[in-house]
Amino acid sequence: MVARSISFSIGGRVPIGGGAPIVVQTMCNTSTDDIEASVAQCRRMAAAGAGLIRLTTQGLKQVESLRIIRDRLRAEGIDTPLVADIHFLADAALAAASVADKVRINPGNFAKDHDVACAKFRELIGLCKQHGTTIRIGLNHGSLGERITQKYGNTPLAMKEAVMEWLRMCVAEDFERVVISLKASNTVVMTEAYRLLYAAMRDELGLLFPLHLGVTEAGNGDEGRIKSAVGIGTLLGEGIGDTIRVSLTEDPVREIPAGEAIVAAVAAGYTPRGGRTAVEAADWNDFIIKASCLWGPSLLAKTIDDFSLESSTIAGAPVAADDAERFRDMLLQACRRRFTRPEYIACPGCGRTLYDLESTFAEVKRRTAHLAGVKIAVMGCVVNGPGEMADADYGYVGEGRGHVTLYRGKTPVLRYIPQEEAIDKLLELIASDR
Repeated sequence: MVARSISFSIGGRVPIGGGAPIVVQTMCNTSTDDIEASVAQCRRMAAAGAGLIRLTTQGLKQVESLRIIRDRLRAEGIDTPLVADIHFLADAALAAASVADKVRINPGNFAKDHDVACAKFRELIGLCKQHGTTIRIGLNHGSLGERITQKYGNTPLAMKEAVMEWLRMCVAEDFERVVISLKASNTVVMTEAYRLLYAAMRDELGLLFPLHLGVTEAGNGDEGRIKSAVGIGTLLGEGIGDTIRVSLTEDPVREIPAGEAIVAAVAAGYTPRGGRTAVEAADWNDFIIKASCLWGPSLLAKTIDDFSLESSTIAGAPVAADDAERFRDMLLQACRRRFTRPEYIACPGCGRTLYDLESTFAEVKRRTAHLAGVKIAVMGCVVNGPGEMADADYGYVGEGRGHVTLYRGKTPVLRYIPQEEAIDKLLELIASDR
């Protein structure tokens, strides 16, 4: 059976799926209720080339704020489709269906009772049909429900099975305006989950719904870009993926050129199948993206154990020995092959984050740089934090304005600490265990 690739336009403006160009998207880290800040950030994102812009929409108040933001942007001639990011509240998703161009949900979060969640999801499908709204079913590693994890564990298979339940419902309801994401901070888990889902859609459904690729909580700086290029570049090189987001704990506008660079690197043949054996880069950022796309997939697959940078160049010059060694360490760690530094899991922040995540993460990295092999998560809030830092040894999670809860593994051990004390307490916690 030849599977049919589903394609459509989001908001009537951005084509996705069916061989359309890869859409690079990003997400605001402003409070959606701060209309001026959100509109200003959306302007910058649109000017930088964002194909889609997502905003936190956790409740009905934020749905109304999103409506105002949408109307302000449209009045200015900015028609980039907007995505409402819903996590738990089904009523917010239902209201957003008439406001946003796309609604991002995990339907399993609508209710603890699976039948109730299914009923709410069907209701959402009906409204999205009525308004021409796209749904993104977004499931992340560590955020799966107990009903699924009891059957399959917290595994790539569980992620695939959870999504397939909702996709079967979409097919039964004759609703195809659906995009899927299966993100993880672990590149091995992330790539395997997407491959399993792609095969299941092809073989069971005979339908290939568009896929949104991303390595969630990738962090910042070189490490965040390398980790994202490994996961996203591996799948794009296999012909899997229709839209991407590079999740960085930085100004979200910077996610757009990083995503564009990954797409361009794969298109230029920087993949294991592209016939290249060396990298020719214009600058350092260009180099780390291209080199990660070229050698990352083979390191993930364990078909190689190392790689040579002798013939690679940056601006026509050989890669400096110190830079080459530093990059090698970061790439091997991103591919889960060798750990020579701490492993950081950090969300990019959004409208739910009530502390300065970017500067806090930078300070945590500075003060823990000596802890090779220790996995440390820095998360904006409790909505995604405890679940999506499932691989971490220690977690720093925002909990209310100016306060933090510290975790040992999945267990909260110090609750509601003032932010000013939290990094010191985190270091004390780690030291007490070593």
